[in-house]
Amino acid sequence: MLLLHSPAVRVALSVAIATGLYGLSFGALSVAAGLTLLQTMALSLLLFSGGSQFAFIGVIAGGGSGLSAMSAAALLGIRNGVYGMQVNVLLRPSRWRKLPAAHLTIDESVATATGQTDPDEQRRGFWAAGIGVFVLWNLFTLVGALAGNAMGDPARWGLDGAAVAAFLGLLWPRIRSREPAAIAVVCAVVTLIAVPLVPPGVPILLAAVVAGVLGLSGLGPATEGLEPDVEPYPSGPGRGDRTAGSDATRRGDA
Repeated sequence: MLLLHSPAVRVALSVAIATGLYGLSFGALSVAAGLTLLQTMALSLLLFSGGSQFAFIGVIAGGGSGLSAMSAAALLGIRNGVYGMQVNVLLRPSRWRKLPAAHLTIDESVATATGQTDPDEQRRGFWAAGIGVFVLWNLFTLVGALAGNAMGDPARWGLDGAAVAAFLGLLWPRIRSREPAAIAVVCAVVTLIAVPLVPPGVPILLAAVVAGVLGLSGLGPATEGLEPDVEPYPSGPGRGDRTAGSDATRRGDA
């Protein structure tokens, strides 16, 4: 079977292009926050988690320490570890594939894989989306970083607040019910109170602790917040047609 005839691969390519283009924003915002081109590229190559990367540069741009930035990024990356356990069970990668599979376990690869019902398509979807996003995200991070350097003073373009706006853009689609909205409001209030009282970078950590405590208190479904950010298939008649004949097939990801 030609790869381009695979439904999972076609979905993966479209997701990879859309996500990769967003790397332009990260690259520009990262150099605007004071990171060098090499540091920016290291974040995309080694950390490779959009939400965590934006959290990192958001703290740095606000004057926070490297430790605070790393802590904020790590807290947001916890969900990738949860994805990894599921992917390991369903994909069962061989020993040499476990490390690259772990690095490519992100929202987009998991969402593309879980949108499939056939095990082979799940595998194709996972690897195609993971590799596609990795290549394009890093390519456009480089382009954005180079363009950001050419733009000069970040204050002239308002990029000093753009990292926060970009991160809110990632967060907003996840607030889909009353419980997450309530937690978000409480965390926002905690952050506003803490900003004038503690060093830069610490307010986001305090807000994360509050969110964790509220989450563990049992508000909402047990899996709330652990679902991928990306839904590769829109809801509607097309989705129903795609899944109508697959009730007998177990749903999972690659």
